[in-house]
Amino acid sequence: QRVEPVESIDYMHDVEPAPGRLELVRRFVNTVDYEHGREVLHSTERLKALLVELGLIDSGTRVMEANLECALELREGLRRLALANNGGAADTILEAELVVRIDGRDGVLEPPRHTADGALADLVGIVYTAMADGTWSRLKASRRDVCQWLFYDRSRNRSAVWCQMAVCGNRTKTKAYRARRGAPPARTGRR
Repeated sequence: QRVEPVESIDYMHDVEPAPGRLELVRRFVNTVDYEHGREVLHSTERLKALLVELGLIDSGTRVMEANLECALELREGLRRLALANNGGAADTILEAELVVRIDGRDGVLEPPRHTADGALADLVGIVYTAMADGTWSRLKASRRDVCQWLFYDRSRNRSAVWCQMAVCGNRTKTKAYRARRGAPPARTGRR
């Protein structure tokens, strides 16, 4: 499938963000739209712009092609982990250089500062911290195979499985209904 380079993907911008810095992970991972072939991280310039926007680096930080390759790999690893929070397989390794600074009784993860590698390590640190504080399990990837958009499950019993019921839920249920009835699948529109 051909990928269209885009500056942003306007989807689910009106939902309540994930708590704290976990929102940075959600926004970072939601930079590709598989269903419609749109990609935000199509160049080092776009990666840099995103990392600046997320507050992970400053505008003077140099971003290289190797950083873009690592960012794309990290994004998919984070998506697989979020999909595991929604019933998928959890077979992912995230690698990052982090320092644990212990001040008194509290420990803080610190990535290398002011580098693109440090920004990516910061995202891994956010995930680790969210796992420790119990918020990570609520960051999920939509179960719909062509979507896999990350969302924060705010349901009481942690049972949400789609990014939006009106989009992925309806499409999944309609597809299953048509399969049972033998009807051809409907065409989907752009988000």
